[in-house]
Amino acid sequence: MMVGAYPSVVVRVVCALLSPFIALFGIYVVAHGHYGPGGGFAGGVFIAVGAILPRLTLPEDLAYRLFPAKVGPIAGGGGMLLFLLCGVIPMLLGGEFLDYGALELAGVGEPRIRYLGILLVEVGVGLAVFGAMVMIFDVLVGEQDR
Repeated sequence: MMVGAYPSVVVRVVCALLSPFIALFGIYVVAHGHYGPGGGFAGGVFIAVGAILPRLTLPEDLAYRLFPAKVGPIAGGGGMLLFLLCGVIPMLLGGEFLDYGALELAGVGEPRIRYLGILLVEVGVGLAVFGAMVMIFDVLVGEQDR
């Protein structure tokens, strides 16, 4: 697998221009995943592609300055922690795992609490998938120490 500056200038420029939009689309999919198809997993993969594509086409030093290798474990761990908290906090308040209706916030109705809970779960899954995909890529190419 070739990692680093791709020999074609056209490929490097097109990938450099597309990567932010791919990642932005991933953020959109995560944010709107509770409305329709998609969600945390698909959005996390798109965000990871937005981070991995520069690593395949740009010079290594530039690509790893955009998304350092330590971003993967931090995002993955943070996403799993967020998902865990979304599941455990309702249990501590007398509900079941991932039962957001058990939460009571002043002035916020149960449907809105469920909406926010699902959104937080989607963000957690998206971060975990993003982090896992970036870590897998870094391990496969041997760049996890950057």
